[in-house]
Amino acid sequence: MPSTFILKQSPERRKLLTAIHETILRYDKTVKPVMAPMMGKEMINYMAPGSFKYGLSSMKNYMSLHIMPIYGSPVLHEKYKKLLPQASFQKGCINFENEKQMPPAIVKQLIQDCSKIDLAAMKKQWEASKKEKVKKK
Repeated sequence: MPSTFILKQSPERRKLLTAIHETILRYDKTVKPVMAPMMGKEMINYMAPGSFKYGLSSMKNYMSLHIMPIYGSPVLHEKYKKLLPQASFQKGCINFENEKQMPPAIVKQLIQDCSKIDLAAMKKQWEASKKEKVKKK
């Protein structure tokens, strides 16, 4: 259960993980949380119809928010990389250690933006771009 996962975390992390979890559920009604492994770690996976949309994890030295919409949208990725300069951005996830690096107000804005992304349409666009690249070779 997602709440059990959060309760197992250190007290310092619980507040921020709870805030992010609640923000996702409040502002993206397309997802349902499930506990499942991803990349070898147990985490909360937020599943949209037919696909993974977000993941919330807690590692030894940091926490991570995995976000498919920023993986598929360079515009969103760059926007939030600028708005969250103290967090560490990977291609599809944001690593952070505390609330200063991941302020709840910015997380709310991020989830609101991502909630508008249709993952099925994003996948079709990605597949089409791959076909175009193959044609050009």
